[in-house]
Amino acid sequence: MKKTVAIIGGGPAAMLLAAHIDTNLFDVTIYERNVALGRKFLVAGKGGFNLTHSESLIDFITRYAPFNFIKEALTDFSNSDLQEWLTTINIPTFIGSSKRIYPEKGIKPIEVLSAILNVLKQKNVQIKTQHHWLGWNEKSQLLFENKTAIDADITIFALGGASWKKTGSDGSWINHFQKKGINTIPFQASNCAYKINWNEDFLRKSEGKPLKNISITCSNNSQKGEIIITKFGMEGGAIYALSPNIRKELNSTNSAQIFIDLKPQFSLHQVESKLTSSKITEQLTNKLKLEKTKIILLKAYLTKEQFLDIAYLAKTIKAFPLTITETAAIDDAISTVGGIDLNEIDTHFQLKKMPNTYVIGEMLDYDAPTGGYLLQSCFSMGVFLARQLNKKF
Repeated sequence: MKKTVAIIGGGPAAMLLAAHIDTNLFDVTIYERNVALGRKFLVAGKGGFNLTHSESLIDFITRYAPFNFIKEALTDFSNSDLQEWLTTINIPTFIGSSKRIYPEKGIKPIEVLSAILNVLKQKNVQIKTQHHWLGWNEKSQLLFENKTAIDADITIFALGGASWKKTGSDGSWINHFQKKGINTIPFQASNCAYKINWNEDFLRKSEGKPLKNISITCSNNSQKGEIIITKFGMEGGAIYALSPNIRKELNSTNSAQIFIDLKPQFSLHQVESKLTSSKITEQLTNKLKLEKTKIILLKAYLTKEQFLDIAYLAKTIKAFPLTITETAAIDDAISTVGGIDLNEIDTHFQLKKMPNTYVIGEMLDYDAPTGGYLLQSCFSMGVFLARQLNKKF
């Protein structure tokens, strides 16, 4: 007789798991609180559907914090494996200039979702929408808002984190696990905007403008890329990637110190050698090729004496100091950390205190930067667990 599998949540981890589990061995049902699967999946695609990243697996794995818990899953179903699988369901991909991987131009997010859902249909995976999970009843059955209570041989939770509540990802499930004695970590924003108390003159001239080709350092960790200046502070790939470091400092001292290298291509000596004490603005533009926004930044924060001091100016160009005072609200974050403590799961994502109950995806307490890494981790965990169950039963 087939084992029954209940998958709670209908996001990327759940869908890829269902697409790879052997339905000759299992009767699989996905329970989703919304009217359809993949709502957050589609929202993520509005800004360009970045499915994963093309860098080498060795480097790819180290992008996660921590990464040991997910290393085996990423190796089992890597970024290149995802590309190959997408091709089999008629979703060809391409590598963009940023080395991020997208569906080929013209393929919309809804088409990617439809292709995945078609696989589930062919595998006879049952999908029950508008089933909001409310925990367990006194018989340890899965309880839903519509008063449905079910038993399952295997339960897999893929309920997501706590950002983007409008998609149903609100993290409210955390209380149900706490009642079962499962240790959880409070949610915090990750891959989010960060608060900077900008100089008013600089903000007036530069709000909405980018700082391109920079490097940002926090706690001796650096990230190249670009940011956008906002009224709240800053956002963008370069600052998102430093989220673990920034969050650690904020939690410790209520502020985080960052340093922006406005010209990472040049050493301090090279920057200083290109400047003389006359017509400095012209030299910044023509010799150092600094964009207007960077020059405005320097002038807004340096006194006239500091700006004319070549040594001081060069050091500031290479390490412009800023203080972050807070993160954006959790619901405005791209992703969150927190959720199920990683010490609560085994190497196959099974809860140690609840046999045959598994947790995958953003429910787990780990950090993944933007650029396709979060999606890939969810895909990989789903496929890896499916393959483990196929072997086990």
